[in-house]
Amino acid sequence: MTTQPAIWRASVLTLFPDMFPGPLGVSLAGKALAAGLWTLEARDIRASATDKHRSVDDTPAGGGPGMVLRADILAAAIDAADIAPGRPRLLMSPRGQPLTQSRVTELAEGPGPMIVCGRFEGVDQRVIDARGLEEVSIGDYVLSGGEIAAMALLDACVRLLPGVMGKQASATDESFSAGLLEYPQYTRPQEFEGRQIPEILVSGDHAKVAAWRLAQSEALTRARRPDLWAIRTRQTKNTTDG
Repeated sequence: MTTQPAIWRASVLTLFPDMFPGPLGVSLAGKALAAGLWTLEARDIRASATDKHRSVDDTPAGGGPGMVLRADILAAAIDAADIAPGRPRLLMSPRGQPLTQSRVTELAEGPGPMIVCGRFEGVDQRVIDARGLEEVSIGDYVLSGGEIAAMALLDACVRLLPGVMGKQASATDESFSAGLLEYPQYTRPQEFEGRQIPEILVSGDHAKVAAWRLAQSEALTRARRPDLWAIRTRQTKNTTDG
């Protein structure tokens, strides 16, 4: 008897469930969603509010501007979602750990995350601690809420699911897949406004093409992302020393 692989499930807790699937409903992610390769559930945090105004926030303890998402309301929303054990519980937050391709790969290989989309000035720390939320950031900037960040994370994960991309090999050559930025890409026409495709790419010599692409990736990474280049240099040194 063949066991069918579990479907990758994404659950999103948000004050604006109508924002989903949004961009996730088109292109690769949308086709995969329609084909049943993954599922998406957007749950309204306000459904767990207890007053007639469906209030979910209050003023920050200690004073200050803005409002804070209440711990009791968000905790009730998380509990109502009934997330199975083992599924990651994420909170999109500018103070979270930066999202990396390696973390995306881990999430894509798992059962699928529950994602809390914060709003206002933030989320009461007590619910973060009590419900074991992992804070994740998609960059050093602040958005109006976590919804767009959640979409970015989900898109990055879904494209790695089996059957979503036409050629799985393409994922192995992308930026960050080997700790490097991707090499430059070219296609027809052979000449564009006086600029030619590099001769080596049309030489038919696959070994030389591979060496050229690696050299280009290394040069781009060294110039644009010295942080990534430093990590790769250390890893290369450790491998050589070992």
